[in-house]
Amino acid sequence: MPQDTSPGLREGTFLVALGSNATSHAGGPVDTVNAALSSLDRGPITLVARSRLFQSPFVPAGAEPDVVNAVALCESHIAADAVLSCLHAIEADFDRQRAVRWTNRTLDLDLLTMDQKILPDQPTLREWVEMPFEAQRKSAPETLLLPHPRMQDRAFVLVPAADVAPDWHHPLLGKTIRDMLADLPPDEVAVVKPL
Repeated sequence: MPQDTSPGLREGTFLVALGSNATSHAGGPVDTVNAALSSLDRGPITLVARSRLFQSPFVPAGAEPDVVNAVALCESHIAADAVLSCLHAIEADFDRQRAVRWTNRTLDLDLLTMDQKILPDQPTLREWVEMPFEAQRKSAPETLLLPHPRMQDRAFVLVPAADVAPDWHHPLLGKTIRDMLADLPPDEVAVVKPL
């Protein structure tokens, strides 16, 4: 599996987290994530590398069935908001409904990073990174935030991301994916199991 050993992703490259814990037209969660990875390699997006598939508990734990997760390293010439639109279109192709946050989903695609960009700006991103989890559950950002404001807290994101970009450097936190993963409690990392 290719590894990115540079401190940051080159311009036009980005990381996408994939997750599924419900059946889509492609099949169960494993089939859905594999099909979605193939869908990322079409149109304006090119799939550069993909992680292994992992299974992890739903967040919050026990609320819903376990989730199949992966991370893709992609590249494109289009802007971050256009990439996000492409990801939403792929989710819709896999029967994703956006009626309720944090519930079962056929497919969840999260844009984690876009090279070393901070969007919309450093103060806004810092506010969301430092916001307690319970406060985030009650509100949603009105604009695209990059890097994803919770990626450093999520083993189900960092474990597969370490497969494809372990040395990507967070432009706000000053840590690599490998560093952020090492900062997590070992019990949170241990429940993210390769399939």
